Amino acid sequence: MAWNLSTLIILGVFLAFNLLAFFIMLVDKIKAAQLGAERISEGMLFFLATAFGSLGVYAGMFAFHHKTRKWYFVIGIPLLIIQNAALGYVIYLLLGSRI
Repeated sequence: MAWNLSTLIILGVFLAFNLLAFFIMLVDKIKAAQLGAERISEGMLFFLATAFGSLGVYAGMFAFHHKTRKWYFVIGIPLLIIQNAALGYVIYLLLGSRI
């Protein structure tokens, strides 16, 4: 597989979003242990997962044992991983010939 510019851009964006999502899961887990701390909403966590951060959220779920009892995270995040992969592939196909 040739590593052209479009492939590197897509992988870089994907990596950045997933690292951000992973660390936001960590921050929310830390805030969950503090009394009265302002938490990150579940909607924001799902938004991050939808915006190419699904692997980071999923890794954070199990690395930090956070949101693993919520059925909609256990089912929804793997579905978003599939959606992210499909959308990433479509973007790769669209950008592959232009960059």
